[in-house]
Amino acid sequence: MTRAFVNAHCARLPGAEVSDPWGGGHDAWKVGGKLFALVGSMELGVSVKTADPETAALLIELGQAERAPYLHASWVRVPWGLASDEDLARRLDISYDLIRARLPKRTQAALPPRSAAAGSEAEG
Repeated sequence: MTRAFVNAHCARLPGAEVSDPWGGGHDAWKVGGKLFALVGSMELGVSVKTADPETAALLIELGQAERAPYLHASWVRVPWGLASDEDLARRLDISYDLIRARLPKRTQAALPPRSAAAGSEAEG
């Protein structure tokens, strides 16, 4: 699990774009202009959105993630080496799907289609 893995996986998600909005080497992955994954310049792991603060707290309590600094309580950071590539890919997909589902309908309609088999909006 590395920055390269995160970038390769996110690049395959329909309509996903990467930028460095703060400078200094951040990889901010967005869909429809909204952040769904972030690798900071210090490369400590990747921050992703969860369904709600309770889900984030549970992942933290279970030792599967840690509090994502500077982000809302529904976000967690998955440190490098803590999750398998498969688990991390699932977390990235969930984050992407959560953000995409909350975009305005017009913005969603303008994005390439999301295959139902490609990801799941369900946490767990």
